Amino acid sequence: MKKISRVLLCVTLGILMFASYRSDAAEKYSFKMSTSTSDTSTWTLAANKFAELVSERTGGNIKIRVYPSDQLSGGNQAKGIELLANGSTDFTFHSNLVYSVMDNRFNVLSLPFLIKDDADADAKMAGPGGEKLKGILEEKGIIGLGFGENGFRQITNSKKEVKSVDDMKGLKFRVNNSKMLISTYQAMGADPLSMNFSEVFTSLQQGTIDGQENPLDVIDSSKLYEVQGYISLWGCTYDTIILGMNKATFDKLGEDYQKIIRESAEEACIYQKRINRERGEEQLNRFKESGLVVTVKNDLDIVSFKNAVQGVYSEYEPIIGKDLLDLFR
Repeated sequence: MKKISRVLLCVTLGILMFASYRSDAAEKYSFKMSTSTSDTSTWTLAANKFAELVSERTGGNIKIRVYPSDQLSGGNQAKGIELLANGSTDFTFHSNLVYSVMDNRFNVLSLPFLIKDDADADAKMAGPGGEKLKGILEEKGIIGLGFGENGFRQITNSKKEVKSVDDMKGLKFRVNNSKMLISTYQAMGADPLSMNFSEVFTSLQQGTIDGQENPLDVIDSSKLYEVQGYISLWGCTYDTIILGMNKATFDKLGEDYQKIIRESAEEACIYQKRINRERGEEQLNRFKESGLVVTVKNDLDIVSFKNAVQGVYSEYEPIIGKDLLDLFR
């Protein structure tokens, strides 16, 4: 009798443990995800892939609806992160520069000429620096599920070819809402100002601003090249894009669904970076066909730009923290 009781006890415990692990199986969730860029951008394509992978792997129990162009925050990228942190939005793809509005430490990646190339970016984001940023995100109530990329931010303008720092003087550039970017452009003699990204095309078209700075995919998907005359491929600052999830929402899921979300996010970020880089040559050809004058890095006086922005490092190292900066040097 005791033997039967022990067997029944083991079976019962096994069932309870399985039921606990599979507690998500009967649960259904509908989540919202925001991206800053249009529905044709690599950000939104990757967000859609992420949603498809999660739905497929949960048997349709988790549905994620993707909202491009920061629709959920009225085109305001910083507000989009606030909505993620407070749980009004469940997932977002946002640039580290937008996160810098919340915490200056996210500026580290975008210090001028710090990240050298794609391989350098990949190594640093997969290393201790990337892990440190995930820890900072968690402090803000956000789980960093993975890093895609906005890529290297290039400059366009409607006035003249920019080849050296002297050519920057007096040009009015829209920059992302980052004090560090404003400092960077001021150091080079430009006149930077911030505005919501949703206003940039019209402002360029009407001549309110002369130029802007963004990676190729954003310039292309938002058709900014149609209202610009010149682009300089200087690779001054690098952007990662963070696939973030509200921590409270993540924590309420069982381990099986958490695992699916993490794995799907990693795959979606790898996919996003791949297509972002593959598109580059095609996008440059489209810019040239539209009449945009393309100036490549080898034809630029990069040293003049680097010399001009050394003060930005002196200003921001105490703000970012030497320990964090050293992880990305």
